[in-house]
Amino acid sequence: MRIAVLHLVHETVTFLPNETTVDDFIYEGSPAKGEALLQIGPKSYMGGFVKVAREHHDVELTGIESPLEPKTGIGSGWVTNEAYELFVGKMIEELKAQGPFDGVFLALHGAMAVTGVARPEAELARRVREVIGPCAYIAATFDPHGNEDEAFLQAADLAFTVKYYPHYDAYLQGTRAARTLIRAIKGEYKPTHASRKVPLITPTVIQWTGGPAWMSLINRALTWEALEPDLYINIFFGFPWADVPDAGMFVQVTTNGDPELAAEVVEEMSRFIWRKKDELISSTTIVSIPEAVAAAAQASKEGSFPVVIADHSDRSGNATWILAEVQRQGASDTLFATITDARTLDQVQERKLAVGDPFDFAVGGLVDPSAGVPVNIRGSILHVPKLRGRDGGRLPFVVVGFGNNNALIVSRYLTQVKPNFELAAR
Repeated sequence: MRIAVLHLVHETVTFLPNETTVDDFIYEGSPAKGEALLQIGPKSYMGGFVKVAREHHDVELTGIESPLEPKTGIGSGWVTNEAYELFVGKMIEELKAQGPFDGVFLALHGAMAVTGVARPEAELARRVREVIGPCAYIAATFDPHGNEDEAFLQAADLAFTVKYYPHYDAYLQGTRAARTLIRAIKGEYKPTHASRKVPLITPTVIQWTGGPAWMSLINRALTWEALEPDLYINIFFGFPWADVPDAGMFVQVTTNGDPELAAEVVEEMSRFIWRKKDELISSTTIVSIPEAVAAAAQASKEGSFPVVIADHSDRSGNATWILAEVQRQGASDTLFATITDARTLDQVQERKLAVGDPFDFAVGGLVDPSAGVPVNIRGSILHVPKLRGRDGGRLPFVVVGFGNNNALIVSRYLTQVKPNFELAAR
């Protein structure tokens, strides 16, 4: 069995002013192909897919040249039509050149927005189908913060979406995709679908599956999957920061040749979500920034660590509202991860500032009025990283100490700083 592997991932905020261009996807290591592509994300979708696929001695994987996530990370707007057509065009040509294939695995996100392409993931699946023909199978993995509808599975056969937020089960969904795709190729699984758009658009800040409201949806889906062998349920929570036609919640159900069961389950899950709508949209209490900073400071005094203040715009880094309030209240022992300001980093690099040097810059508040205004930070530089190949010779971030034992990470792009739990454990 020959299976082609492709990767095309971006979570697009269409309200951001900076486009995601061809250059954003090109850096050392990206695009990737062959074994280099197959080795990305060993604990994520790709890792799970490759691990299970290679447990079958009769499966051959071919990594088709694909762009990795852009160097702007999650912090960019519309993907340009030029970028999409360039990379998808190369994928399609390579599929033609290296085929035929029995199956294709697409590592996707679901919230990519491309100028001139209404449903980019579905369009990719359609073009792949044209190449591989009607008898081969297409499987994909998705982030739950995708905006999808029935269009994708009109061209593809299988989709597996992460169920948890945070996304603990990405590796698991990759293993499911591999196992079920191989069964379909062998004739042991006949994908049959039903789907339903649920008319809800919710902010990502309330979609945490650790709370009872959203976890109830996941538990419902897991119960169905436990009761019915070969049944898979995807719940797309939706990604609200995108002005696209398929925005909002969406339920997909796939069975092994049982359309009646698929229809029954998608109806039951959709009605369950609708009954829970009031709980879902009120699952998180959102307080004002002054209240949040004051509460965090009090908790810190009482010995509660760590305390997290979340910027619920979902693109933390542009806005300076919390930074300004921490300065106003004189809060201490606070880490800001991050404030995005490429202009300041360019000046730090031009002046060749190093650890211990004074830092006196107005940072952030650069995008639009919703981001606040630049906040002047006076302190000293705590850390300057070594440049990597993907940085293109430009300083990616610096860490600055200021105030009463506070620290600020100034980053070039919007990014999410994630804890290294393995390192912490050691």
